[in-house]
Amino acid sequence: MKENEKYSQLKNIVAAYLPEDIKVDSITENSDFTGELNINSANLVDIVLDLEDAFDIRLENEDMDRMKTVGDALRIINAKLVE
Repeated sequence: MKENEKYSQLKNIVAAYLPEDIKVDSITENSDFTGELNINSANLVDIVLDLEDAFDIRLENEDMDRMKTVGDALRIINAKLVE
């Protein structure tokens, strides 16, 4: 899977959990999940579960702790895909 395809899939997963006042177009690699995108911790867990399913990976608690931004999530996904 190409990098832009992974990013697009990640963005689509995140978009499903955005509050109504945040537009999908505002998602960038630098977007902070809880700060900028206003995603609460329960929805962040749902995003992690969706990422595991979509990319057929297993994310550990320490991965979730490091996943502050969309870019962080992409880097973690890439690392898991090469394991």
